[in-house]
Amino acid sequence: MSIQKYTRAEVKWPVVIQAGKRTMDGVTWKVSPNGVFIKCAKPLRLHEVCDLAIRIPGEERPLEVTVEVVWSNIHGQDDEVTPRGMGVRFIKISSEDRQAIAKQVLELLKPEEIDESELRALQTVLEIEEETETKAA
Repeated sequence: MSIQKYTRAEVKWPVVIQAGKRTMDGVTWKVSPNGVFIKCAKPLRLHEVCDLAIRIPGEERPLEVTVEVVWSNIHGQDDEVTPRGMGVRFIKISSEDRQAIAKQVLELLKPEEIDESELRALQTVLEIEEETETKAA
């Protein structure tokens, strides 16, 4: 199965990470409908699975997703180029939450900054959700 690559938007949303009995806070740095990079003091190791609650401004409730760590900066430098944190991919996310992220990414990025195929992919995420809602009504 191929994974669609999306343009990422730089946003700072608060995140609560629940990994087993451990709970820690973080903040998003780069976000796409497929995953997010989280700045945090003690990133998890590669392939660890955890739950996130992501608070998007303007949303009534936090997005609750399950993720897998695909990149982690546990021991490297902690600066603006390579901040302390981890990249995660969504492995369990509702279509409604994926749509909320796609909508935010589209609103934050200027269309001329996004490759045309990536722009269509983001718009498709929104269209699929709208079609699903119309059929359910």
